[in-house]
Amino acid sequence: MFEVRVTADFSAAHFLKDYNGKCENLHGHNYKVYAHVRGTELDRGGMLLDFTKLKKTLREVCGKIDHTNLNDIEFFEQNPSAERIAVYIYNHIIEEIPLLKKTDGKKAWLYAIDVFETETSRARYIAE
Repeated sequence: MFEVRVTADFSAAHFLKDYNGKCENLHGHNYKVYAHVRGTELDRGGMLLDFTKLKKTLREVCGKIDHTNLNDIEFFEQNPSAERIAVYIYNHIIEEIPLLKKTDGKKAWLYAIDVFETETSRARYIAE
């Protein structure tokens, strides 16, 4: 099994409506995002995939939510947790690169999205 990872970052504000604590107040994070692709076979050039398209797509998705209030995005239902941000990013990458959607027999697929709110706090969405 091979795995490659690309990274991007963005800054955004949010609050958690259904949270009992300080995170229910508007605040911001400098998020770091990792996109992991796994696969079983390398291409003729010895690569699982070309980093360029995945990196470009991840950065474009993060760019769309950079410097926003995440609560203004309907997808998050007023609770833009790191977990929901991870699945949001996953869905947008798959929309742009459908060949990375996990299906039986795939040689490479988008395995996971990690969203770090801080260096010590990460949520991960893993494709099933």
